[in-house]
Amino acid sequence: MALRGHLGRPREPRAGAVPDATRRRQVRMNRRESLVRLKRFRVDELKRHMATLDGMRADVTRKLTDLEESIARERQRANDSDLGRLAFPSFLKAMDARRDNLQATLKEIERERSQAQNVFGDAYQELKSLELANEQDVKRAAESQLRKSGTRLGELALSRQLRKQALRHV
Repeated sequence: MALRGHLGRPREPRAGAVPDATRRRQVRMNRRESLVRLKRFRVDELKRHMATLDGMRADVTRKLTDLEESIARERQRANDSDLGRLAFPSFLKAMDARRDNLQATLKEIERERSQAQNVFGDAYQELKSLELANEQDVKRAAESQLRKSGTRLGELALSRQLRKQALRHV
């Protein structure tokens, strides 16, 4: 397609202008790079979420351990006095309810961690496939440029050889 100037006359493309095919490739590469960044952000976000869940699991596990130690201490104290022996069953009942709540919370955290791990695996796989496709596109573009420059050099060498032969025959 010929470029038209102000008066409708054909004009030359601007110096440094990028051909349409190259521009389309650049747009496609920019879109893919944006998608790779988005996927990388998603993977990082899922890693942070799993780290948070791991911290919560460690905290609940620590609370369960502290609760068991507290029950053992209170059992020892209850044996020391008559009032303690009377109050210990109600204390133990309340601590059992707390233990059940903590164990249910721990199971919920582990379930959520498992789901997050599955989502993370899928997101990581998508990221790696996009990165691989991006690398292959870059490699293909570099090979194409190399072929084009090789073709140009071949054409120059051929025209030079033809000129030499023409000069010899004259």
